[in-house]
Amino acid sequence: MNGAIRDKEVRVINADGSQMGVMATKDALALAEQQNLDLVKIAPQAAPPVVKVMDYGKYRFEQQKKEKEARKNQKVIETKEIRLSLKIDTNDFNTKVGHAIKFLKSGDKVKSSIRFRGREMAHPQIGLEVQRRFAEALTEYATVEKPAKLEGRSMQMFLAPIVAKEASKPAKAEKPAPAAEKPE
Repeated sequence: MNGAIRDKEVRVINADGSQMGVMATKDALALAEQQNLDLVKIAPQAAPPVVKVMDYGKYRFEQQKKEKEARKNQKVIETKEIRLSLKIDTNDFNTKVGHAIKFLKSGDKVKSSIRFRGREMAHPQIGLEVQRRFAEALTEYATVEKPAKLEGRSMQMFLAPIVAKEASKPAKAEKPAPAAEKPE
């Protein structure tokens, strides 16, 4: 930028976007100072390098504003954990399924985990069965991202929400039925 540009010749683009052509760096710098603007190198790898006459402070401000707007509009997907057990009862299971549905509807991923305690380690097939039932109960709302896998004393499975196809399509406007005319 400005005095830090060490090239002998540069291709200059004016503040309004018009090409000024190839000129000496000191002439381009004088042109920028005359307009009370900065000379910024935008394509250093070109031959000769391309510089633009612009208000650098305003440019940086607009870039920061765009980045802030992009961060505000992005949706952060969280992973919510649901802990199950081998000896889970039906009502507890249904409650956990209800919580998982709520998480999936809000767009979050769900991590289903089972911790094996003591002698439960001898029966990992029961844990697989509970995870399979959990996944089946959520087939309408989620897909299995990572199937159930035993790691140490815990078994984990990841579920991702299904993106609603109906929500992405605009609703068709229905024509109202013609009102029956009343005889006078």
